[in-house]
Amino acid sequence: MNYYVYYKLDPQAVLVARSRINELFEKIQQQFGVQGRWMRRRDDPTTYMEVYEGVKDETAFEAVMATEGPAVAPNRRLERFVSA
Repeated sequence: MNYYVYYKLDPQAVLVARSRINELFEKIQQQFGVQGRWMRRRDDPTTYMEVYEGVKDETAFEAVMATEGPAVAPNRRLERFVSA
């Protein structure tokens, strides 16, 4: 399963969010063996996305996202994709 999580950040919140993202990525790497990627929308510097590809334990991953994600940004939106 591939996960794409997107949200808006105020420019003043980016440094704090980056620190929290690093902590979240470390936790995800340790628990699931998946390295997350953090991206910013090219034409909108307030829109960010996290990408997690190849997640095997969907239930546990989504539980971590539900508990840890709001510390990064409260308005996160999680989407799930599979290979077509």
